[in-house]
Amino acid sequence: MKFSPFGLTIALSALTVAATPVALAPRATPTVYLCGDSTMANKGANDGATDGWGQYFGALSTVTVVNKAIGGRSARSYYNEGRFTAVTNLLSAGDIVVIEFGHNDGGSPESNDNGRSDCPGAGTETCISDATGETVYTFVFYVIQAAKAMIAKGATVVLSSQTPNNLWETGTFAGGAGPRFVGYQKTAATALGTGASFVDHYQATANMYRKLGNSATNALYPNDHTHTSPAGANLVAQAFAQAIAAKFNGTTSLVNYIKSPAPSVY
Repeated sequence: MKFSPFGLTIALSALTVAATPVALAPRATPTVYLCGDSTMANKGANDGATDGWGQYFGALSTVTVVNKAIGGRSARSYYNEGRFTAVTNLLSAGDIVVIEFGHNDGGSPESNDNGRSDCPGAGTETCISDATGETVYTFVFYVIQAAKAMIAKGATVVLSSQTPNNLWETGTFAGGAGPRFVGYQKTAATALGTGASFVDHYQATANMYRKLGNSATNALYPNDHTHTSPAGANLVAQAFAQAIAAKFNGTTSLVNYIKSPAPSVY
């Protein structure tokens, strides 16, 4: 299927070929860039009571962490606004990028499009926005296109599944596989191959919430079921660091940059 705005023909099988890194001089130590939404971003939902976990990851790692997460963004809107490209332009060989979206990616661009919804599907599906008439691609497409450009700069990419909402909101633990975007991130990482890896931040955090229990988890959500307090954001960052250190989903390029001892929260 031809994607005319990008001037290329995409088949998911073709995306399994990783981008070839260019020969750039690596930094002495890598810089880690974070791309995500308000659950990762500085000041969280900007309500004075919440924060994003990206603000706390630097204290758990041995390298410089630059938080480029922006509230209210999806993989689609982050891509369309040129934010992935802006991060790519900052990269040197050996740098690491963490990409985590999902909270704002739901809905349908074909019904009251809000500019954030991706086209449903895990491959080459396309939709037409009922608001702008633009062609809208899948979550997997946007993530893969961004990651390929980063890998071509000599960076590696960690595709992280979205954080869970409050799994104790009803008073009973609501475990399970999580939203479809959890699986979409794994699909994208598999398609990319060399240079990319997947970490199930959703499941790591869910395991932590199960261990914390009803009262302690609910205390981490001051205003809604999505955004955590600073204390909650710190714990969510620890769950991420623990998953990296423990190779929860295999080895990622971050594994050697988690401070020892690694957190143990789940």
